[in-house]
Amino acid sequence: MTDDNAPVRFDTKIAVLLRDDLETWQRLNVTAFLTSGLGTRMPEVIGEPYADADGTPYLPMLRQPVLVFVGSKELLTTAHTRAVGRGATTAVFTSDLFMTGHDKANRAAVRAVPRDALDLVGLAVYGPRNAVDKIIKGASMHP
Repeated sequence: MTDDNAPVRFDTKIAVLLRDDLETWQRLNVTAFLTSGLGTRMPEVIGEPYADADGTPYLPMLRQPVLVFVGSKELLTTAHTRAVGRGATTAVFTSDLFMTGHDKANRAAVRAVPRDALDLVGLAVYGPRNAVDKIIKGASMHP
């Protein structure tokens, strides 16, 4: 017999690392943006659609928790270097994106800056649990 309520230990991890000097609204906005692209490139992270008891359909969500961490600007740069070096599935959010108003402008703002000069305020990483742990090493869980 299978216990549908038993905890699941995933072999993979979704982690968001936020710079520790962001305002609350920025932290929420950055987290939403960073996680939004995962399902488009990694369809296995998306669960089944939802429905309530009346049969009203709802969109599917990520099938596993998103763990949110905070760290210094320097830690974000280090984590980014680790993620790129390991070929991890990564999303970035730079400080420039707070001043843009749409997707095309966001992509242009990131494209205009060399990788090592990005002013990172957020980073999302998906991959094998141990690899992600090594990438975000030194970060603290978001309070």
